[in-house]
Amino acid sequence: MNFANLFSKNNKHNGNQNVSHGNHIDAGTLTRKNVELIIKRREKISQEEFTKGYDLIKKYPLSVSILGSARFDENNIYYKKAHSLAYKIVKELKYAVVTGGGPGIMEAANKGAKEAGGASLGMVIKLPKEQSVNKYLTEYVEFEYFFTRKTLLYFSAEAYIYFPGGFGTLDELFEILTLTQTKKITRTPVILVGRDFWTPFLELLKQKLAVENDTIDMADTEIYKIVDSEDEIIEIIKKGPYREE
Repeated sequence: MNFANLFSKNNKHNGNQNVSHGNHIDAGTLTRKNVELIIKRREKISQEEFTKGYDLIKKYPLSVSILGSARFDENNIYYKKAHSLAYKIVKELKYAVVTGGGPGIMEAANKGAKEAGGASLGMVIKLPKEQSVNKYLTEYVEFEYFFTRKTLLYFSAEAYIYFPGGFGTLDELFEILTLTQTKKITRTPVILVGRDFWTPFLELLKQKLAVENDTIDMADTEIYKIVDSEDEIIEIIKKGPYREE
């Protein structure tokens, strides 16, 4: 794509780009009008998504966001642990459990929350290869854009609990670490479940970022905590600050 000519008044080619769910633009020459239409459409959709997501989450003043891989099945040890932990959070704390609403860890956490008789909420992303919505949600909202979905996943949570996962889980983790590091959100418990998974990964990051290159402060590595004990996680959530943003 020739960006030099993107907004040129001499650009008379309309192109044949298609927008699929607003998430990508096929190759082609864009005109100023095309870009304006895309921006307006995305602005409208994102505003609607923020409104729907907020209307849902504001009904539940206390919540915990649980994130992790969509690929684990019910036989996986982390699936079982997410199910058990979510059940305990609802039974003991009466908090709502919020996930991305899909399979894997999300399904496990929603299943535990629903079986405990609590609010089992989902912030579901629309994908080109349709992601199934798990059957354990008591309420959910669908999102076209990752950035609006992530904002609502984080909105007013009393704790963020991360199970092992892939790029998506890491993306969600690093966003919350960055928001906390830069003081864009109130410091809130960030709990990593799965010591065998997280420890070598985070030790490598600490060595490369804090020790060798000084790209983060050593104190930044204290934003998160690796915890496998369900009782300890419950106590951390109890002692955490209530979010008021």
